[in-house]
Amino acid sequence: MTKKTIRAADALLEAQKIAFAPFIFQSSVTLKKLGVFDLIFDSRDQGGITIDDLSEKLSISRYGLGVLLELSESADIVYKSENGTFELTKTGYFLNYNKAVNVNLNFTHDVCYKGLFHLDKAIETGKPSGLKELGPWDTIYEGLSQLTPQEQQSWFEFDHYYSDGIFEEALERVFKNQPKLLFDIGGNTGKFALQCFNYDEEIEVKIIDLPGQLNKALKNIQNAGFENRISGQEINWLKPNPKIPAGADVIWMSQFLDCFSEDEILKILSTCVSSMNDSTELIIIETFTDRQEFPMSKFILEATSLYFTVMANGNSKMYPSTVFESLIQKAGLTITEDLKLGEYHTMFVCKKE
Repeated sequence: MTKKTIRAADALLEAQKIAFAPFIFQSSVTLKKLGVFDLIFDSRDQGGITIDDLSEKLSISRYGLGVLLELSESADIVYKSENGTFELTKTGYFLNYNKAVNVNLNFTHDVCYKGLFHLDKAIETGKPSGLKELGPWDTIYEGLSQLTPQEQQSWFEFDHYYSDGIFEEALERVFKNQPKLLFDIGGNTGKFALQCFNYDEEIEVKIIDLPGQLNKALKNIQNAGFENRISGQEINWLKPNPKIPAGADVIWMSQFLDCFSEDEILKILSTCVSSMNDSTELIIIETFTDRQEFPMSKFILEATSLYFTVMANGNSKMYPSTVFESLIQKAGLTITEDLKLGEYHTMFVCKKE
């Protein structure tokens, strides 16, 4: 990014917005929860709504609404007309109604917010120091099945929003060579395995994951009636000498490797190579920071890196593609296909060298 010329007064305002960013964030969350943004938007055809009408219709004090809306006005989230009516700005509209923004907002509020207070310790120690705000685990993946329902909902909605959209596009390539057995590494809730079963009547899937996630995924798939084509293996990739069986036609990893450090990624890839034959395809799906068309996408990914730092594991991030290309080569793999999927994603199809 090039250096920009900006007036000192404007630069100072931006600095102050950063200083008070948690106030803007929490006031926005509160206005959403209380239904204030919805009521303001619903009143747009009448030229907005006054604070008195908001107070009456929502049974919230003028004082409480006042302090929230005053800051939101200064933050350009709402607009107050000369006759005292409030309307949403474009920013306010997207904040309240854009799906991606809401997924990010809920994830930040429910999963990351309290933990971010410990970011300095996470940087110093290489440990997810903020995770203690959610539970007593070494990594968040160990505790996903034990999060509160609200925390789980926000975590999985965030995870699925940035992964599920490309499944349908990816399936065509996954089944190009008519695989019979697919290993889904980091199977999450089993959503990709279910898509495979619905796409191909003969495919069998083995999900390889931590016990909590694996049990949830297997239960979801059994409930869907595919228990005869699913199997599972518990694994903890952070323990010494992890092993997976041979025999897979395709090994699938979708937004899985970014949950690990570079050394750990190399260990995972090398383990997979040991189980592969010359025809096995290893498919990696990632959202690389250096392959984003829009600055907003890059910004979201780099913010997500701090979640990995302070909440998830303390040592991973959203990587540029160049890091993965180097690790893939070191593991004894070669990239045979490099494909763009959707807005954010890249697919690497790899084989043994």
